[in-house]
Amino acid sequence: MWILLVVLLSLILLYRWYRQSQILENLSDKYVLITGCDSGFGNLAAKQLDRRGLRVLAACLTEKGAEELKKETSSRLQTVILDVTDSESVKSATQWVTRILNGKGLWGLVNNAGILIPMAPNEWLQKEDFSKILNVNLLGMVDVTLSLLPLIRKARGRIVNVSSIAGRVSLCGGGYSISKFGVEAFSDSIRRELKYFGVKVSIINPDFFKTSILDSGRLLENIKNAWNKAPQEIKASYGEQYFQNYCNRIHHLTLLGNTKLKIVTDCMEHALTAVNPWTRYSAGWHAKFFYMPLSYLPAWVADYKLCWSPN
Repeated sequence: MWILLVVLLSLILLYRWYRQSQILENLSDKYVLITGCDSGFGNLAAKQLDRRGLRVLAACLTEKGAEELKKETSSRLQTVILDVTDSESVKSATQWVTRILNGKGLWGLVNNAGILIPMAPNEWLQKEDFSKILNVNLLGMVDVTLSLLPLIRKARGRIVNVSSIAGRVSLCGGGYSISKFGVEAFSDSIRRELKYFGVKVSIINPDFFKTSILDSGRLLENIKNAWNKAPQEIKASYGEQYFQNYCNRIHHLTLLGNTKLKIVTDCMEHALTAVNPWTRYSAGWHAKFFYMPLSYLPAWVADYKLCWSPN
């Protein structure tokens, strides 16, 4: 009996491996737009997909980021300046993409641009602090996606949205987890809507990686600023010990950061080039074996594992 179960399980795993290993042909004819290419995942993905032979359209926030990226890539790669929080900038970038495609469809869109700061316990923050993150991580992603959707539908292409483990289990105060939960919801709804058109939507849930947004110095400075700006009543209620322990906790989390960013960009590449991409990619061991399983367990289990004492 056990032998039959092992054989059956082996056959299932073999079939899944074979199905996921099939790669599309004619990749050199496919155009892919990636947001947030100045640094981190977006920058590495642009280089990686360019080497793979795809026609990369790299959206950078700054001219400096665009120029440095062009120095390290082939002549196929083209850059555009894009601020995802500015609808006029999104509109201009869409027109630029349309001109380059010259009647063709856009095969891939990777919504990668994102920020983490301002981040602190919720009561230390203001509405504007939440809005800053939501405008980039969620509303900017929605604006870019909707603007490019006609071109993606035309190609029966792919949309890859970079979420986070914090989009499955809330790990910090501020707008970051809220925005990533929103990414999850938007991805689910648009995937079901676009299935009729042959468009495939994938979500990537990275855990802790050493990108610019996980810079310990910037995060701790941001928390300190939020604490200093908080009303005196809030400071008295939370106390100095809470503030110090919260900073230590965040610093500890940054130390978990994985330097192998290619784990995430490999997920992006597979989502764009595989015949049968995954709906969800859990990137990193913490994501696969702790945070993602934790998101399926009862809330009291997650609370027990994630709640912490300030004393």
